[in-house]
Amino acid sequence: MASVVNARTADTGPQTAPWWRGAAIYQIYPRSFMDSNGDGIGDLPGITSKLDHVARLGVDAVWISPFYASPMKDFGYDVSDYCSVDPIFGSLADFDAVVERAHALDLKIIIDQVYSHTSDEHAWFTESRSNRHNAKADWYVWADAKPDGSPPSNWQSVFGGPAWTWDGRRGQYYLHNFLSSQPQLNVHDVEVQDALLEVARFWLDRGVDGFRIDALNFAMHDPQLRDNPPAAPTNRPRSRPFDFQQRIHNQSHADIPKFVERIRQVTNAYDAIFTVAEVGGDQAEREMKAFTQGSTHLNSAYGFNFLYADHLTPELVCAALAEWPDEPGVGWPSWAFENHDAPRALSRWCEPQHWDAFVRMKMLLMACLRGNIILYQGEELGLTQVDIPFEKLHDPEAIANWPLTLSRDGARTPMPWTSDPESGDFSTAEPWLPVGEDNLARAVECQNEGSVLDHTRAMLALRNDHAALRHGAVTRCQAGSGLLVLDRSARGENVRCIINFTDRTHPLAPDIATGPIIAAINGATPAELPPFGALICRN
Repeated sequence: MASVVNARTADTGPQTAPWWRGAAIYQIYPRSFMDSNGDGIGDLPGITSKLDHVARLGVDAVWISPFYASPMKDFGYDVSDYCSVDPIFGSLADFDAVVERAHALDLKIIIDQVYSHTSDEHAWFTESRSNRHNAKADWYVWADAKPDGSPPSNWQSVFGGPAWTWDGRRGQYYLHNFLSSQPQLNVHDVEVQDALLEVARFWLDRGVDGFRIDALNFAMHDPQLRDNPPAAPTNRPRSRPFDFQQRIHNQSHADIPKFVERIRQVTNAYDAIFTVAEVGGDQAEREMKAFTQGSTHLNSAYGFNFLYADHLTPELVCAALAEWPDEPGVGWPSWAFENHDAPRALSRWCEPQHWDAFVRMKMLLMACLRGNIILYQGEELGLTQVDIPFEKLHDPEAIANWPLTLSRDGARTPMPWTSDPESGDFSTAEPWLPVGEDNLARAVECQNEGSVLDHTRAMLALRNDHAALRHGAVTRCQAGSGLLVLDRSARGENVRCIINFTDRTHPLAPDIATGPIIAAINGATPAELPPFGALICRN
């Protein structure tokens, strides 16, 4: 499926715009990117060795998922030491080498910060649970049992079961919104906030350029420990007790934006730092706006508009963009179609016979979105979800809720660099997860001229070459009959993106695509869009 792209060296937007506004960010999941030492697990030296591949894509920054010391019960999101590197990934010197190489390639480095919880093996929790009167006694969320011995509230954990676990040492329950080995920090406590901000300074001093803040809306709970009300009836399947509640008291406390202001004060002391929050839940849009409002909060936030959507539709795109109008005081959005927690988009959104055309349409769409765009490793190759058998699962959520929850492991499989059947040259040993036979044919070495990888580079270059695509306002978003018409405008440049989301040919009215064509894919012309065809023209 050929792509036609007419790029130009254009006005790239306001000269005062920060580097991150409209940026393309590439997410690396360290366990699965590249293994340098032959233990079957990716590591920091492996990342350094492959940063040239990332730079050639044309992205602005790399987001690296957690590599901190951890017992790995939730694969790095259960941190036991915020300021050290887990030995399976390397050392602090190896991290410094990643930063140095990235900066030499003009790539920014963004790392995860996990502020809502730690591992139960963190020294803070060891001290906190020792008794009720130690210096860190209130650093986590502790509560007495009800008179009948049951948990303090009805709150449920994301991974299944009550969000409370009894601890005999203190004779109290502790809160955990995720695994029982991930106790909840009491971020209401100013001393806890101070400690977390010192963690941020530690990594900023090592040269990082920004943070992706994990599960930020879980950072504070209702101190009154009120029960959550039941959720309204729904036609969607409920695979966990967590799905049966309105989560209004165990998360999303109104004081979180005040902590966000403190984060911003720290990052303002460093040059060109970017912060983006992960925000999920039923009130995600409201919270994302609260976390990014004005110049005293975070720079951006991203939710789950696309990550768990069963279908990609023009209506979904317009609804998502409409939440972020180009108005004073409204934050700047970030968008991801895939990540380490969500099934691969091609496997969710398209039948296999249409994958090649669909993946090109999807990448063109991403290049047209107002906001930052986040590509997950392998997305540039068109990787699909790998079916991991139960006996090879590592994902604790999938194991606990089998078979109702689709395994996150299927999107965390190793990056295929070649078609080598053993590991795709990800490692010289057996990889921690199977690469997936279908994805070996999509390996980097197999992606020649005209491939998905080539198309991805072209779409990112197109976005960078046109101010309207990278920075511009949305002046029109029209959806209907499987067709999206999206107009973007910046500094006198106006472009129109016309995209067919269906597997049927869509004729175009004579007045839809009248300007010079900037890009056309899957055989698109101003007269008609073949299945998953799309074009961008000056308007």
